[in-house]
Amino acid sequence: MSLSARLFWGRGLLSMGLQTPIRPSCFSSYPSDEKPKSPRKASKYPRIYTRTGDGGNSSLYTGERRPKSDGIFDALGTTDELSSHIGLAYSYAAENQHPYLDHLERIQCLLQDIGPNIATPRSSAREVHLRKVEFNPRHTQELEEWIDEYSKSLLPLKNFILPGGGKTSASLHVARSVCRRAERTVAPLVAGEQVDPEALKYLNRLSDFLFTISRFAARLDKMEETIYTQPGEEESNFESHSDGVWKIKKKSKEKKQDQ
Repeated sequence: MSLSARLFWGRGLLSMGLQTPIRPSCFSSYPSDEKPKSPRKASKYPRIYTRTGDGGNSSLYTGERRPKSDGIFDALGTTDELSSHIGLAYSYAAENQHPYLDHLERIQCLLQDIGPNIATPRSSAREVHLRKVEFNPRHTQELEEWIDEYSKSLLPLKNFILPGGGKTSASLHVARSVCRRAERTVAPLVAGEQVDPEALKYLNRLSDFLFTISRFAARLDKMEETIYTQPGEEESNFESHSDGVWKIKKKSKEKKQDQ
């Protein structure tokens, strides 16, 4: 997404009540011809409110006004909520210096890019707007690479995991579930050919990444994960080891004889 689109969208988020500032690191990969210009001198007491949405309507990236009950604003609000939950998980992970912090920050930057993509309905947007908010499929491929990388140190599961495993892992599980909700809000917009399908693909893969990294976080913090067992079962087929990795239990000789 172009720099001008990012800056426009940062102001637009504030007008909608979505208090999501753009981090300086989100601009780190811009081409030399898109470097930010020197900001104008700010007033002593800048206002974050505009009053333009007091009537229940807000603006899209194209300038079109729609009611805040529109599905587009539902999707925007949910992706903003997702970024906030990832930020909370980042804070917990930073306490123990987890190695994936840069990944979480990059994801927040890309969610910032998905915002104007959602807010540019294809049915009414001009080509110039669509070009500015185009979402690169390479970002989804990057998530897949991260998933493959972290999965190498995790045992494949045959049971469901209950969300938990320490505060970092649990916060990532919350982010994962919010990501699923964000995906559900974007899906109808894609089906109606209003939003770029690449944004939906990214959210779908992101929930998988957050699940993977939640398990990895539990391992790093040496916290036990809770494996789901069906009612009536006495124990799980898995056990947690001191290194935080779940492994399949070895069957005892008595159980083997019973079989």
